[in-house]
Amino acid sequence: MINRREFNRDLFVGLASAASFEPAFGMAQGTHPPYPGALTVSMSGGLTDVEGIKVGHFTDHRRPTGCTVILCEKGGFTGVDVRGGAPGTRETDLLRPINTVQRAYAIVLSGGSAFGLDAASGVMRYLDEKGVGFKVGKAGVVPIVPAAILFDLEIGDPKIRPTAESGYAACQVAGAGPVIEGNVGAGAGATVGKLFGMQHAMKSGLGTASIRVGKTGVVVAAIVAVNAVGDVYNPASGEIVAGARAPSGKEFIDSMARIRAGYNVELFSQADTNTTIGVVATNATLTKTEMTKVAQMAHDGLARTINPVHTPWDGDTIFALATATLKEPVNHGMIGALAAEVMAQAVLRAVASAAGIDGLPSYRDLLAASRNP
Repeated sequence: MINRREFNRDLFVGLASAASFEPAFGMAQGTHPPYPGALTVSMSGGLTDVEGIKVGHFTDHRRPTGCTVILCEKGGFTGVDVRGGAPGTRETDLLRPINTVQRAYAIVLSGGSAFGLDAASGVMRYLDEKGVGFKVGKAGVVPIVPAAILFDLEIGDPKIRPTAESGYAACQVAGAGPVIEGNVGAGAGATVGKLFGMQHAMKSGLGTASIRVGKTGVVVAAIVAVNAVGDVYNPASGEIVAGARAPSGKEFIDSMARIRAGYNVELFSQADTNTTIGVVATNATLTKTEMTKVAQMAHDGLARTINPVHTPWDGDTIFALATATLKEPVNHGMIGALAAEVMAQAVLRAVASAAGIDGLPSYRDLLAASRNP
């Protein structure tokens, strides 16, 4: 049995090796080919396929960064589940099943780290002007607007971040039509594959997907900004489609293969630039407690497509919202299972729709390079 001194010695050796791991990269070390072929996403549609929901983006192209607002002006029964170790959130305690308020009237996903939480204030102002929110007697209404942020301050000027005005602007353009994906809103500054530092990362973005369940009338949908420390996999093939790149740019490092081989992460200064945040929604009539379970199950969609996920450096957060426009009774466990499916597809669409920026190529860039060597 190894003693503590030997364990610490081996751990130190592993960390030291990580500082000079680049020459060891290569296919024999567990890397994956960077061009797994065209990624087929099996679900189309988006979050606005759920009746009663509008989506609006604000994108600040100077950095880039931005925020995405999900409006549900009639109120939606809302739950949340936070799995990452470094979350940045607002009003999530209120969504606990034991607490009083049952409905949210908007949800905000934002870049800008904790600064980006201010975007929710602009959304509150927008809803307050329209008289939308939790009724509180003579005071009128208090708009309930939960929010979550991701860390994208490593991209461009960190002094540029979403503000209350950004959230208000996103509300002004929100609509029930098709949702724009890619380098927009909360996904504008999103990246993936950062276990070995930003120099090996790739550009990601924001994606959405939906499913109409047979002839039941049930719709389940998801929207997600993918800013993970881990790599993104196609669960249908098991191949990496976006993630940490080897220095040559000709292979994926395969972060989990490196971890299994004993390499440890030394670049802790780079490990805080993460977090995947999203919303799943349904038209079903479900309670806040049931939607909390749906939010929990939806995280399985992240686990199927991102590895590693829910790390100490990710603040992975998923909200779940039911608009209750479909009155027939439904099984919330089945809604949770479907939520995981659409979340996985939304993650893939976030990667597939992203465009590369300086120093951070996208999946589309790698695919184009493979077709035009």
